[in-house]
Amino acid sequence: MNRPRRVGRRRVATIALVAVCVGYAPIAMTELWPYAHRGSPAIGEWLLARATSPRYVADAFATRIGPYGRSLVAMIVHSVLGGALMLLGPVQLLTAVRRRVRLHRAVGVAFALTVYASMAGAAVYLVRTAPGDAFSGPAFWIALATILVGTVMSVTYGIVAAAARFPDLHQRWMLLCYGYLMTAPLLRLEWGALPALLPGLSLEDVNRVAIMHLGSIVVFGALLGSRAMDRRTTVPGVTGTWVPVPVLAAAHLAGALALVWIARSFLGWGVTGERLLLGYLLPYAVTYVVLAVRARRAGRAGNSWAREEWRLHLAALCLAPVLSASAGLLFPRYAGLDRQTALCAGVAIGCGMLAFAATTVVSLRVMYGRKVVERERLAAAHRPQQERSPVG
Repeated sequence: MNRPRRVGRRRVATIALVAVCVGYAPIAMTELWPYAHRGSPAIGEWLLARATSPRYVADAFATRIGPYGRSLVAMIVHSVLGGALMLLGPVQLLTAVRRRVRLHRAVGVAFALTVYASMAGAAVYLVRTAPGDAFSGPAFWIALATILVGTVMSVTYGIVAAAARFPDLHQRWMLLCYGYLMTAPLLRLEWGALPALLPGLSLEDVNRVAIMHLGSIVVFGALLGSRAMDRRTTVPGVTGTWVPVPVLAAAHLAGALALVWIARSFLGWGVTGERLLLGYLLPYAVTYVVLAVRARRAGRAGNSWAREEWRLHLAALCLAPVLSASAGLLFPRYAGLDRQTALCAGVAIGCGMLAFAATTVVSLRVMYGRKVVERERLAAAHRPQQERSPVG
């Protein structure tokens, strides 16, 4: 009875993903046109103005003329190619599911090259834009820079995994890469939805709330996609666990202490801090519950590989607040940020960076398993030769 329901959920998730990507592609491609030619159509701004108000949109983008103008060509390249990636991503996913190998490889090459070119345009913008001049300030600049690095490294690791014939790891890295890319359309959706949930916020305030959880949401989605496509119960050479109970318990304790410190800091900033904390804690709690429940169910079902991957990501999620709190303490000293901006930046990058680290550990786990299998095969081949050799 559970199998049809699971298939139905996957189909709904796939349709929703394709709809969001295809719908956002023209928005991304036309987003910078008004800055190049005044009066040019911008589909995204037009839709946002009707979902909220023209004044809300005009006030938000009035300050962008200068920063965008300094890197306009690079930004147009970034946005147009970003729209193309929204179309190439679903094609990649569907060709992988349907096992169209040649088409998948051809589209994969186009996807990777487009990622590098699009992210190069974004890098030019970030280099030429001071953190204080970025949309919503330094915290948003730091979040953008982290997403850029994560996207480029993920697609690179995906290429290396494919070349080394690790299709399962290639799949994970490419889904993580696309997860980072999905922060763009999801942010636009929040531009229209959050003002209704939190009245009185400017678009810059919406950005501050959104970066509290977007990193957590997209990497969680990438993990769910990876696990849905990997039906193996075991992986050759992978035995035991790299996350024994004492390690997982220590990660929980450290994460809990960091969360308490983060919550106390946010609550000390009044209503603004409460909104930021809610934007962080609610998605974090949902992600934690899902990971913990899935790990427990996999263990009870005897699915050792799924249990190990869920536990690795659960440990990383627990340690994400530790990274966020540490960054919140270091940014004021080494980046000259005020305490509130520093903590917002730390929270914005914590879950995304730790999910990247967890995917790296999963990759090492699989690669180490292959080495174990190779050693066992060589030992088995060498043993008969020893048995046949004459005894001196």
